[in-house]
Amino acid sequence: MAQTLYFSVLLIALCSLSECIQRRYHHINMKKTWTEAQRYCRENYRDLATVNNMNDINQLMMSVNDKLTTFGWIGLKRSSVFKWKWSLGDPVKYTNWSNRDTNGPGHCVYMRDGSWRHQDCIVTMRFICYNESSKGFIIDDSSVSWRDAQSFCRQHHTDLTSVRNQTENQQIQKIMNDTNISEVWIGLFSDSWEWSDKSESGFRNWRFDEPNNPFTENCTEINPTLQGQWNNLACSDSRTFVCHEDNLILIQMNLSWSEAL
Repeated sequence: MAQTLYFSVLLIALCSLSECIQRRYHHINMKKTWTEAQRYCRENYRDLATVNNMNDINQLMMSVNDKLTTFGWIGLKRSSVFKWKWSLGDPVKYTNWSNRDTNGPGHCVYMRDGSWRHQDCIVTMRFICYNESSKGFIIDDSSVSWRDAQSFCRQHHTDLTSVRNQTENQQIQKIMNDTNISEVWIGLFSDSWEWSDKSESGFRNWRFDEPNNPFTENCTEINPTLQGQWNNLACSDSRTFVCHEDNLILIQMNLSWSEAL
């Protein structure tokens, strides 16, 4: 028993949250304000739903299929603090800001000469996607806004690229040099939205014209008729809602650390 317990703790310590935990979603067919829904989910499950990536969106939509027929609350709420996040949901552990642009305008980020700069998200430029299947970076020659670039990458690849370390930064810069492209959008952006369960996920799935009304609409609902896209709404409105719970996956086998890895 002691060996099994140690093995379980070791696995939890070594895996990332998304790898070790299988998220289950539950649609609650009662209308509540966002705060009331949050309290209900925390008392009966873990919390209002958190979504880390498109796989989670698909899982949520499958879990609530034929149940979520109207808008429903999820756990994203606006705060007063802006933070940098990757569109793909990766934690922000590496940055490479240009010394010339430490406080540039805008909340989206592009790469030039291997360094990063702020820019207004509506500015159009080329962009670079990441493809999970090929583990590769793909530059698109179209000139579009950051949001349109994100939408294209999610539709045709995986997402706008994250840049997680110096090696990846150099790989992307080499691709830009080889293709004579001077500037590209990458997946870094800043916003003030936070998950109810304090997850650091930067994944967002807003409709093209959302979020809006920053002074009155500070909570998030999911639209079941638009591939699970999101809309922001006043937190005092009443909606059905989606909770989640996390299931740790324990493999009942006696293996060495290398075999378990």
